[in-house]
Amino acid sequence: MALSHAITSVSGIVAAVFLLLSSATASLAGEGWAVSLRADPYGPQRFLAVDKSSQTFWFFEQQSPLQPIKQLPCTTGQEPGTKWKEGDLKTPEGVYFIRERINGGLDYGLYGDLAFTLNYPNPIDVINGRKGSGIWIHGRGRPITPMESRGCVALNNPDIKELDPQFTKRVLPVVIANEVHWSKDAPAAAKEAQEVVAATLEWAKAWSRKSEDFFAFHDAAKYSVATGEPFDAFRSQKRQLFSKLPWIHVLIDDVRAVQGPDYWVTYFGQLYRSPTLASEGVKRLYWQRNEQGRFVIVGVEYAETSLGLEGKYLARVRGDVTKVVEAWRQAWEKGKVAEYMQFYGPNATQGDRKGATAIREHKQQIWNGNKAPKKVAIRDMKFTLAQEGVLVEFIQEYASKDGVADKGKKKMVFGPVGDGWAILDEDWSKM
Repeated sequence: MALSHAITSVSGIVAAVFLLLSSATASLAGEGWAVSLRADPYGPQRFLAVDKSSQTFWFFEQQSPLQPIKQLPCTTGQEPGTKWKEGDLKTPEGVYFIRERINGGLDYGLYGDLAFTLNYPNPIDVINGRKGSGIWIHGRGRPITPMESRGCVALNNPDIKELDPQFTKRVLPVVIANEVHWSKDAPAAAKEAQEVVAATLEWAKAWSRKSEDFFAFHDAAKYSVATGEPFDAFRSQKRQLFSKLPWIHVLIDDVRAVQGPDYWVTYFGQLYRSPTLASEGVKRLYWQRNEQGRFVIVGVEYAETSLGLEGKYLARVRGDVTKVVEAWRQAWEKGKVAEYMQFYGPNATQGDRKGATAIREHKQQIWNGNKAPKKVAIRDMKFTLAQEGVLVEFIQEYASKDGVADKGKKKMVFGPVGDGWAILDEDWSKM
């Protein structure tokens, strides 16, 4: 019942982690970034790419191998090179993500009637001191001409409308480079892609364990610049939560990796659960190598949104909780008080009994002689999430050695304790 491992492992909790894309080999070339894209089992299945030198907009899909499903003309900034400041008329280069869709209130001549905002400046841009904002992918109220935008990526209006249904917010990478090259070679995992995905999984495990190791995954100086928050304040706030909260569970789902000019981005669905907070959304971690050659987190982005991860979380923990319920049932049926009590938290409630001591004394009193249990049967178990953990409901049939029998509905709340689960609350009503 090693829960923290179960909810972050590729083969366990992330059963659908077939990460597909470009584990590109990339370098700075000429006046900008030149990227070579190829199929990679650790990258996204779909992504956009903008080739500024040829004014070409690509929509790629991993179909084993990599395939362009759309190739369209586009226009980018009037000046060459990557963006550095507001008003320099340059289009940024790197890995970006669609943030919001805008389809009203636009200047039709400049933007057509549809636009998608990008997350420029991303954390790496902030670390590098790049300024400016308002970088979009948008339409145009007239036919586009090459290199005419103020820094955005513009498409002809019919083209962006055709692509509209494919532009998924927050999880569709946009690779913008001076030159984009791509290969139809068979998928091959890039070593660095494997490293950052593995590091992402270990980061989530350390967070779930409330471990000091969690902080070692970050570059304190760069993280402070990217987030605008002193790392000491971040660490202090996390440590307070680690000491205060009895448990934290972090489920990460569908981890994918994309390479930028001198960094990697991993992005994934995240479900955070504790007794005081549940939060679900898309998280992006920005990774660079430190002086020791190890990948560390230099920036983070998070957008809260519903992803349906509560159902995945419940499906993953259900097996562990079911095993605990069955072991508890067997201990009860055997009438072994010590074995039975190991399933209860110290402050557990059972009906009107408060605390493990009261529950133990009650069982010791009624299990003497012929009043000891003879049969405990349960059926029709249902599982739902509760603030404290997981609520389990079932039909219970009980018989004691002196012939007393009853049948009722049992409700039990199980809370995480270490790598396992303990009963926090138990209630029974007769049928």
